[in-house]
Amino acid sequence: MDGGPKKGLALIGFSLLCLKMVASAKTAPEIPTIDQAYSKISNSITVEWATVPGATSYLLTAKDGDTVIETTVANSPGTVSGLKAATLYQITVSSISAAGRSQASPPTQAKTVLAAPVLEVSSPSSDSILVQWEAVYMATGFSVSIMRANGLGRIWKENTTNTTLTFTSLDAGTLYTIKAYAWNANGTPGDDSTCNQRTSPRAPADIQVSFDSGALAASVSWAPTEGASNYTALARSDSSQLSCSTASSGCTISSLRCGTEYLISVSASNDAGSSRSASAGTLKTIACAPGRVTIQEDPPGHLSVSWSNVDLGDYYVAFVKSDDGLEVHCNTSLPRCDFPSECGFTYFISVFAYNKAGQSPLGDVFNYTTAPCCPSDINPVLVSSDRVEMVWSPVRGAELYETRAADGFNVVECNDTAPACTLSALECDTKYNITVYSFSEARGSNTSCASRFITTAPCSPEIQSISKDAFSAIHVHWRSRNQGATCTVTARGEEGLYRCSSSGQACALGGLPCGSLFSVTAVAETQAGRSLPSYSVPLETVPCCPAGLTVTQVTQSVVNVSWTVGTGALTYVTVLASHTGQSQCRTHQNHCLLGCVTCGVNYTVALKAISATGLTADCAYQRYASSACCPLGVKLYRLGPHGIRVDWRAARGSATYSADLHGSKGIFTCSPSAGLSFCDVTEIPCGDVYTVMVSPVAETGLKLTFCPKKIYSVTCSGSTLGMVIYRGKRNAE
Repeated sequence: MDGGPKKGLALIGFSLLCLKMVASAKTAPEIPTIDQAYSKISNSITVEWATVPGATSYLLTAKDGDTVIETTVANSPGTVSGLKAATLYQITVSSISAAGRSQASPPTQAKTVLAAPVLEVSSPSSDSILVQWEAVYMATGFSVSIMRANGLGRIWKENTTNTTLTFTSLDAGTLYTIKAYAWNANGTPGDDSTCNQRTSPRAPADIQVSFDSGALAASVSWAPTEGASNYTALARSDSSQLSCSTASSGCTISSLRCGTEYLISVSASNDAGSSRSASAGTLKTIACAPGRVTIQEDPPGHLSVSWSNVDLGDYYVAFVKSDDGLEVHCNTSLPRCDFPSECGFTYFISVFAYNKAGQSPLGDVFNYTTAPCCPSDINPVLVSSDRVEMVWSPVRGAELYETRAADGFNVVECNDTAPACTLSALECDTKYNITVYSFSEARGSNTSCASRFITTAPCSPEIQSISKDAFSAIHVHWRSRNQGATCTVTARGEEGLYRCSSSGQACALGGLPCGSLFSVTAVAETQAGRSLPSYSVPLETVPCCPAGLTVTQVTQSVVNVSWTVGTGALTYVTVLASHTGQSQCRTHQNHCLLGCVTCGVNYTVALKAISATGLTADCAYQRYASSACCPLGVKLYRLGPHGIRVDWRAARGSATYSADLHGSKGIFTCSPSAGLSFCDVTEIPCGDVYTVMVSPVAETGLKLTFCPKKIYSVTCSGSTLGMVIYRGKRNAE
């Protein structure tokens, strides 16, 4: 059981093999006969044979030891490829038809030719090509040829046993075709290897260099070179090198450095390499902008600009432009320039170096602001005892003004952006050194500004006292610590202003009206100005004496004194005085009755006008004589039918009298002759009652009416002479 299947399978296989051999024997084509086998290419052998009838294709077999390579071809000749170079192979051919494949032909030996050298070519110079290769297996020599790729010109051929060969005297920049093969000991050539190589170009000629100082670039141009595919312009300095490349006949080397000397060269190149560099000489670029620029203003008005020397700088130009647009410059070979400057300007300063290449690049632009100008027209518009107001014209460059006042001990300052300042809290009558400094943020204060001296107005005097002298002048005394001041005293009232002045400590006010109230102040004045008024002191003048005073005799012992109102008087005291005594009254009115007056006596009339505060004006008037005394013993006597004599006895003193007789039929008057104490009325009707009054006559001619009156009856009967009947006494009206 175990061996049954295996024996069955072996039997079936044997049967199939027998069937195949029977079929082949019946249908397979004939075995080909190889005519020749040879190798022209190192990796193949070509076989030739006679055609076999009925064969549709042929199987070529190349065997090298254990390696078998088969190729089916349609007819003779056929080539077996994929072989190793310089190797001996056993070659057989089998014919193939639809019926099958014949047996292999008798083998023929054939050897592949040598492998082609693997070439490495280069052009070490513009007229040579170097050819190199690795050794080839079984090779005993090599053959190398070269010719122009375009077929023009001659062919150079060289045999060598080396693995390197150099062709010289070639044309620069020309494309050459190089062909090489190896041969074996029998002289059989192997595969050839072909490649193209161009010689490197010649160095460019007619090189031109131009320099663009603004762009710091060099434009380099040249004549085109045969065979060059690219050009490189090189700028080399001690510290760097820059280049540009192009396929055309010019390029620009940019980003050159200022103040640098470059060696300019140009080389041409192609796929073979580069030519030698052709020098165009040296190029000096523009100088760099000067550095370490310093600006100084010493003294003011003199601007000094200095800088460091730069490489390749032949000379320098410094430009100074002020902010008002004005520009000046200087040329110098030295690293310094001096310029005039003005206060309050900002100057923009730039320095350039120059050489034959041009102007250096713009370096840093420096600005320098000079100190602001000093105010020159400082005007004090107000100077008082403790304050000075000043104004001035604005000055160029000033952003702020600092005003300082110093008196040697103290300093008062004020800062303002306006061209004005008010210095307050100053000491009166003090000399101050005042300076106005201009200030800018860029430069600070201009400390060279001139100062001026201003003295404040004097201090206010202090009124010490007010007195009145015997001549009714008002003396005002004050205290003042001012030097060289004139003091003016002003009395101000409803009646107006009254002044007096003095450089001392007192002055007298004259002409002040009586009965007035004044406010008295004192003001000191110097060339610096006027002080503030002192504190006022009230002043009251004595009341005015009444302009008129009248004394009227009311009775023989009573007089009425009246007067006009005296300005400023509130109370009046009237006094009648004589050797016999005095009479006095005090009143708020403008009249007063005084009694106990003795008739016929001369009196002195005095009046005192007194103000509400008690100031008294003693008013003196002319003397007043009291009226004469009334006569005594008045009697009437008949002088006839129509005449009456009035008789009296005169009192003390001499007086002029007048007699008045009042009756129903009229008034009758008579006056005595000088020295007599009677007078006669010559025509007076009888039979009537008369009121008789004999009165003294004042110097003014006024009759006094206060004497006693008597009544008499004058009859028509009886004696024509004699005393008239007394009827009684009548009070004076």
